[in-house]
Amino acid sequence: MSWFRNLAKISTLKSLQSSSSSPAAKLHNHHTPPNYLFNSLSHFTSNAFASASAAPKPTPYAGLEPTREGAEKPRVVVLGTGWAACRLMKGIDTNMYDVVCVSPRNHMVFTPLLASTCVGTLEFRSVAEPIGRIQPAISKEPGSYFFLAKCTALDTNQHVVHCETVTDGPSSVAPWKFNISYDKLVIALGAEASTFGIHGVKEHAIFLREVYHAQEIRRRLLLNLMLSDVPGVSEGEKKRLLHCVVVGGGPTGVEFSGELSDFIMRDVRQRYAHVKDYIHVTLIEANEILSSFDDRLRRYATNQLTKSGVRLVRGTVKDVEPQQLILNDGTEVPYGLLVWSTGVGPSPLVKSLDLPKSPGGRIGIDEWLRVPSVEDVFAIGDCSGFLETTGKPVLPALAQVAERQGKYLASLLNKIGKAGGGRANSAKDMEFGDPFVYKHLGSMATIGSYKALVDLRQSKEGRGISLAGFVSWFVWRSAYLTRVISWRNRLYVAINWATTFVFGRDISRI
Repeated sequence: MSWFRNLAKISTLKSLQSSSSSPAAKLHNHHTPPNYLFNSLSHFTSNAFASASAAPKPTPYAGLEPTREGAEKPRVVVLGTGWAACRLMKGIDTNMYDVVCVSPRNHMVFTPLLASTCVGTLEFRSVAEPIGRIQPAISKEPGSYFFLAKCTALDTNQHVVHCETVTDGPSSVAPWKFNISYDKLVIALGAEASTFGIHGVKEHAIFLREVYHAQEIRRRLLLNLMLSDVPGVSEGEKKRLLHCVVVGGGPTGVEFSGELSDFIMRDVRQRYAHVKDYIHVTLIEANEILSSFDDRLRRYATNQLTKSGVRLVRGTVKDVEPQQLILNDGTEVPYGLLVWSTGVGPSPLVKSLDLPKSPGGRIGIDEWLRVPSVEDVFAIGDCSGFLETTGKPVLPALAQVAERQGKYLASLLNKIGKAGGGRANSAKDMEFGDPFVYKHLGSMATIGSYKALVDLRQSKEGRGISLAGFVSWFVWRSAYLTRVISWRNRLYVAINWATTFVFGRDISRI
């Protein structure tokens, strides 16, 4: 590989010498990277690199300097690729702003359909939308970029984001650190699954928030099915391997339990006849399942899940061991697959940021989604919450909340840009207009067996339409099919649903 690196280095240095005056070239000065990382990021560097081949001094790493008025557009830096961040990037005017996105993943996950991928109802790519398709300017415009990296710190006084690349695999390169200067910063870092400090959860449970979580669940489930069919495996071990435990009775936990029960009834019983009587699902919830839904819908969901073979247990998990979990009353529950879905809370990075916090530890924002203590910083999605001084409650961590905030903030930033406030520190005295107002559109959840729940009330105490059964299932599928971001993925989802209905689920362990 050495001949390839030398060739890449020579070609890179030549291109730098001929393009060192480009306005897109940027520089920050800190650490000495390996040559291959220097080459891969050389298009961000400035004139200082033109003499790098002649000087034996350490090579500074790349970064994006502050934008120059008259030569470059204002830069909006977006941290995250969730619902809020992607809706913002979709709606922002790229004729007015350059967009730089920083995230550990290069796609958005359509989370309402993620549970379906765990059992083969849908393929994984059907629920993943590349960022370059959501905002094409990131792939095409010279001043807009996507960086596969994570934010490590913020310097809000200097308008700088400190970042570090994210790599994985046994042969991954060392993390690469760089800085990005911003005119406007949007923090949309989302949240992480809550473990409530329970021992063993992170080590032994699988969360259901990312595509790789769904992949791991599917691989573990199919592995346990095949291992349980091996001669010599005891009855007790078969029961443990094929016991799927779901902790958390919210929409995600209930939908996954419903999908899993469908998979067992329609596919496992046909293709794993030797072990069909051993596999079962247990759903553990400390209170009522689907607590935000109408009482009638909750009772309906309880009855349907029980009919489909899901065992409902009311209890609180005290400890999680490699092959069993222990409830508060001392009950030991063996498991072969443990899925944890008990809600979300602030990530360690959000907690560490020196920014005001709302109740619950989220980043505090005002009515216009600004972080009021600093200039040019906004926060949206699950990582943010209204400050107590606003008199507004902290909104739930729902996709529709995040999407609505992203849409509103895109419109607000476009308005600021048109009024000449796109540059750093240029919108201090600007009138922002109407504040953000959220109206709940209702909730939906599938419970398996071609049945679902649709609750269109604006609040738990309010009045509105609530449906259950096959019609609700049809409404659920139709609604989410229209909400999938691109026509490409809508076609994928429709084809996956059709092929699963006709031929059953794919049980290949890939």
